[in-house]
Amino acid sequence: VQLQASGGGLVQPGGSLRLSCVASRFALDYYAIGWFRQAPGKEREGVSCITGSPASTNYADSVKGRFTISRDNRKNTVYLQMNSLKPEDTAVYYCAAYVACGGPASYWGQGTQVTVSS
Repeated sequence: VQLQASGGGLVQPGGSLRLSCVASRFALDYYAIGWFRQAPGKEREGVSCITGSPASTNYADSVKGRFTISRDNRKNTVYLQMNSLKPEDTAVYYCAAYVACGGPASYWGQGTQVTVSS
């Protein structure tokens, strides 16, 4: 596994989680990193993406204003801070490395489950 997502869990509506995406065997600096999610019975949805330096970001309309993507190249890690979580955010979240946001993934790995429920 070259990318590992972690930080998921069970949280109540309105709560927060921070997901981490750690790379092994390659440096994240050279890649755009994106998060996407997939819920049972639903299509895969791109959530957010961050480019290399200078970093620019984009977000799905469904998460704008609630989620924040960031990167720490020294730790070879990209984060997804998720606030004001809603039940419809429930999904398995994956991260992937791209040459450019929106392009085909160069690397991707196992996901982490996020469940938003009271």
